[in-house]
Amino acid sequence: MGCSIRALWILNQHRHVVFSRRFPTVEKKWKNARSKHGDGICYSLPSDAQLIQSFVERKEREGSFRGLATREEYSQPGSDSWVDDPITRSIISLQIPKPDESGELYLLWPIVFHIRGPFHILVLPFVEPHHLATYENLCWRADCGGPVANGHNSLSSLLLDLPSITGAFCVAQTLGDLIVGEALEPEININPSSTMGGLLDSITGGIGIASITARAKPVAAPVAAAATAIAAGVTGAAPAGILGSTTTKGILKASDKEALLGFITSAMPFGKFAKVSSIVLFRLWFPGTPLDLNPITINAIKANGFSAQDIPPQDQKQPAWKPYLFKSKQKLVFALHEVVTAALYDRDDVADVITLKGQLLCRADLEGLPDVNVQLSCPSSGEIDGVTFHPCAQALDHGPDKQTITFSPPLGNFVLAKYMATPAFRPPLQGFYQLSMVSDDEGAFLFRMKLLEGYKGPIVMEQCSLSIPFHRRTIAALDGAPSMGTVSNTDHSIEWKILAGHRSTISKSMEVTYSGTVKFAPRAVDTNQRDTVGFSDDDEIDCGNENKMDKADMNLVAAKWEDPFCWEAYSYAKASVKLVGGTMSGVSIDTKTVAIYPTAKVPCEVSSQIISGEYIFWNSLGRYPHVAPA
Repeated sequence: MGCSIRALWILNQHRHVVFSRRFPTVEKKWKNARSKHGDGICYSLPSDAQLIQSFVERKEREGSFRGLATREEYSQPGSDSWVDDPITRSIISLQIPKPDESGELYLLWPIVFHIRGPFHILVLPFVEPHHLATYENLCWRADCGGPVANGHNSLSSLLLDLPSITGAFCVAQTLGDLIVGEALEPEININPSSTMGGLLDSITGGIGIASITARAKPVAAPVAAAATAIAAGVTGAAPAGILGSTTTKGILKASDKEALLGFITSAMPFGKFAKVSSIVLFRLWFPGTPLDLNPITINAIKANGFSAQDIPPQDQKQPAWKPYLFKSKQKLVFALHEVVTAALYDRDDVADVITLKGQLLCRADLEGLPDVNVQLSCPSSGEIDGVTFHPCAQALDHGPDKQTITFSPPLGNFVLAKYMATPAFRPPLQGFYQLSMVSDDEGAFLFRMKLLEGYKGPIVMEQCSLSIPFHRRTIAALDGAPSMGTVSNTDHSIEWKILAGHRSTISKSMEVTYSGTVKFAPRAVDTNQRDTVGFSDDDEIDCGNENKMDKADMNLVAAKWEDPFCWEAYSYAKASVKLVGGTMSGVSIDTKTVAIYPTAKVPCEVSSQIISGEYIFWNSLGRYPHVAPA
């Protein structure tokens, strides 16, 4: 059973519906199913005003828009929190007033809830009436959720029987990417020395990784042109370019709504495939049934249509994600991209926090409609978890040290799989940062960093830098020289570039240091602004000293919203690193395990890299924020 969408709504932070779409054919299907189920009256979808009212009431009842997700003392029977399952933060229900003015309510469920920027996206998929009835029973049971839920009595077992939930999540995520302007093709980092063939192009703004990407020449060129147009922000090129300056404020202009409606009409069109003279002219399905949610592909179809060259072999079914057949020099490229985030404290009483997530990107320039098998290998010291796959893929063998994936590839670059991982190595940049305030306007600092400790070839570090921000102080003078790299400063930060780029790389472990002093411009005292009077990081707050606590309370004012943890007493350094030639998780792909069916001799290339996300060194002599373990 596929996925059909009954309705969707996009709300902004001001609790206004900025866009909505209802699908009458799917709603008629719902009413017919309700009638066959013998449920009596079938209530229509709520108006935008009713939806907003119910959404706000849910927030007041659950404590937030996301909801409590756990049953508390003040949870009400019939509410999402009563179910006592974390998934109710993303799959919610709304209680809608019945139109007979009796004051009674009916349940609207399941609603997939996705937050993207200033927008709240609600997607209501079609489910069978008995699924809704099962959830209603869960909302009133005394023993559901938590540790007592098991087997067929839990919400999780119910959702496993609803593939439409997965489709609704895909719709919500795609719409979110569209309205914030991030529905772009991912970039794949490859070896610049290799010969790719075909049209080379670089799509900016993918996942923030410099790369060279390969494109098909003849038939797939429309898809490439669409991608390039989207990346360039050409007006009318594709819905992915609908982002305007007003969307960050939670406003969709008329042109934005028109582009969004155009995408929905193309992604969820009418009826079945219709052919004339064996040439595909258009697709028909229930309006509201997602067929292809790739904005680049949809734009290529709208701009170029189909030709006789696009006819697939008669014995093969052409998937929606590959509307054009590739015809050029064949090539298969895989890229493992991992992002490491870290909070490093250099303290015995506080554990460092390190997380690692990765993506397996792919580009399969293959003729026809082949299937590809690839195996991910993971060492015993690492572990991959939480793996999700592209709709074109299926997971086969799964073990502690391997994961086999088979897929029918679409055109262009795509994310084949995403995963979380346990690091097999220590962070590529380790050490400590210390800052001690000598006076109110002068501080002495020291960095001691170890690069690539525990790493071996072929992994090399291409980029490494540290930024030390001082959000509320103006730097007047900077003294000191690092053992390696260059130093510069702005009014509010120090920038230490240890490695600048491809001209200088590091392939073995080494240690670098940087010590010096920084002088700040004196702060003007304004009696009307409490936060203009500061105190140094050396000021110890003694809970028994009332005067000192008063001073701390008066002077420590939260920084701007974009950096809520950066208080006066906190200081940190943010690192930026990039490594190529391997992964931090140890995950790898052996090209010998890659197989193509029907058998074809195609060159295969694999690359890998590690980049930093939020990579923070907290001042080990100052105060620091952290979350205590449970």
